[in-house]
Amino acid sequence: MKNPFKKILDMKEKEPIPSEQETQDIAIESTESTENQSETMQKKSASDLDPHTELQKQLEESRNKFLYLFSDFENYKRNAARERMDLISTAGRDIMAALLPILDDFDRAAKNGALSEGTTLIHHKLAHTLKSKGLTSLDTKAGDDFDPDTQEAVAEIPAPSEESKGKIVDILEQGYTLGGKIIRHAKVVVGK
Repeated sequence: MKNPFKKILDMKEKEPIPSEQETQDIAIESTESTENQSETMQKKSASDLDPHTELQKQLEESRNKFLYLFSDFENYKRNAARERMDLISTAGRDIMAALLPILDDFDRAAKNGALSEGTTLIHHKLAHTLKSKGLTSLDTKAGDDFDPDTQEAVAEIPAPSEESKGKIVDILEQGYTLGGKIIRHAKVVVGK
C-alpha cells in the first residue's frame, strides 16, 4: 500500500522555495489584506448603524410630510369655513339689492310726508326686517368729506362756501352694506 502522505510530501518538494523578494511581497499583500479587512469591518460596523440612521431619516421625512399635509388640510378647513360663513352672510345679496329701490321709495315718501299711517308701518317693518338680515346703511351725511371707497359722486356743483369744497352737498341714494361688504355705494353730489 502506498502512503498518501508521501504524495503530498513529494509535491511539496517539487515546489520552488520563494525568494526573499517574493516573501516580502507576500508579507505586504498579507498586511494590506489585513488592513482592508479591518476597514471593511469598520465599514460594516458603520453600515450596521446606517440602517438605524436611515430609518431615522425616513421617519423624519415621513413626519415632515405628515406635518405639511396636516397643516395644508387645516388651512383648507379654515378657508372652507370662512368661505361658507361669507356665503351665509351674503346669501341674500341679490334679493337685498332688489329690495333697496323699494326701501328708497319708502324713504323718499317718508321724507316728503307722503306716507299714511299704514304705509309708515310697512316702511318700518321692511326696514327692520332687512336690518335683521344684516343690511346696514352707510353713515353718509351732507357736509361730510367725500370718500370714494363708500360713495359715488354722480354730480359736482359749485360749492356754496369755501368750506364745502370736496364735501358732500346732497345725498341722492343711501349706500348699504351686507355682512360687512358694500352692496351699493352711496350716490352723492359733491361741491367743487
